[in-house]
Amino acid sequence: MPKYSRYTTTVIGAHSVPRWYEALDRLVTLGQLSPGDLADAQYRCSQAAILDQEAAGIDIVTGGELHRRTHNRHSPPNAMLNHFWQKIPAFQGVTRPKPITSYDANVTHPAAICKSRIGETTDLGLVDEFQMVSAFTRRPVKVTMTGPHMLSRVAWDEHYNDLGAMMGDLGKLLRHNFRRLTESGCRHIQIDEPLFTIADDAEVGKAVEAINIAIEDMPNDVHVSVHICQGNYAVGPDYDGQIGHRYFDTGRYKADLICGIECDSILIEHDMSRHYEGRLGNKQLGVGAVDVQAPNVETGEQVAERILAYGWLAPEQTIVTSSCGLNHLPRHIALGKLKAMSDAKRILAAA
Repeated sequence: MPKYSRYTTTVIGAHSVPRWYEALDRLVTLGQLSPGDLADAQYRCSQAAILDQEAAGIDIVTGGELHRRTHNRHSPPNAMLNHFWQKIPAFQGVTRPKPITSYDANVTHPAAICKSRIGETTDLGLVDEFQMVSAFTRRPVKVTMTGPHMLSRVAWDEHYNDLGAMMGDLGKLLRHNFRRLTESGCRHIQIDEPLFTIADDAEVGKAVEAINIAIEDMPNDVHVSVHICQGNYAVGPDYDGQIGHRYFDTGRYKADLICGIECDSILIEHDMSRHYEGRLGNKQLGVGAVDVQAPNVETGEQVAERILAYGWLAPEQTIVTSSCGLNHLPRHIALGKLKAMSDAKRILAAA
C-alpha cells in the first residue's frame, strides 16, 4: 500500500458546519422548505468546504461530511452514526437515547436499535460521495467512514447480544462498500474510531479484527488511514461557541492493539504521539497538531513545534493533520487552522 510523501497534509473529515443548518432543518420540519432545499444547501456547503481546503493548500481533501448533517449537535442524522444507521435495514426505526460519556450522564446520543442481522451488501453512499467531491476538485479525494466499533458500541443491541459478532458483520459490510469505492477510483480511505480508550482490551481486540476484515485485500495503490481519537467534541448550550473536554479519554490508551490494524497510517491527537514510539513499524503517523478544541488559530510555527517535539518520528512517517474534525468551529477559524497546517508543512520541509 502506498505511503504519503513526508509532511503530507490532510483533514480528518468534517468541515465547519454553519449554525444556520439547524434553522433550515426546522423550516423543513415546519413545511416552509422542502428536503430538497436543505439538500441544496448541504451540496453548496460541500463545495465551499472543498474550496477552503484547496485555498489552504491541503494535499488530500474531503467533502467536509456536510451532506451527512442537518446540524451540529448529537441528533439524527449525526454524520458519524445516524447517517449510516439509517441506511442499514437492521438499524432502521426509532432511536433511543444512550449515554455516551462518563463525564456527564446527561449527555446522550439518539442511538439506533439493531433488531436483525446486518447484511453485507447495503450501499452506504460512499461511492456517490466520492464522485460528488471528485467533480469539484483535481486534488486527491479521501472518503471517511465510521468504524465497526463505534457503529456497534453506541447502538442498542436487540439481536446479536454479542458485540464482537456485530462488529464482525459491520466489518464485512464496510469491506463490500470499500471494494465498490476503490472500483470507482477512490485511493484514499479513512476509518474513524473514537471509543477505544473506554473499551477493555478484549473489546478493542475484536474491533481490530473487524477493521482488518473491512480492509483486507485492498488494492496495492489504496492508502488506508485509521483515525483514533478521544472524542474532541464541544459542549454546552452554545455548542459552536464553547470548547469541551475529550469525552472518551477515560481509559488505557491502547496503541499496542491499535498498531495491529493492517492500515497504512494512524491519525491521532499530537499529545498521544508518545504512545506510538517503537510501535509504528512501517506505518505512518498523522500528528493532529492543530487542536480543534482550541478556538484560536495556531501559527505554522506552533504546529511545526508540536510535531518536532517527537524527535523519534521520522519525516518520512509524518502526516500533518488536525486532532479531529473541524465541524464545531466557525468557518474562519477552521480555514485559519487549515492554513496553519500548510504553513507547518513548509517549515518542516525546510528544516
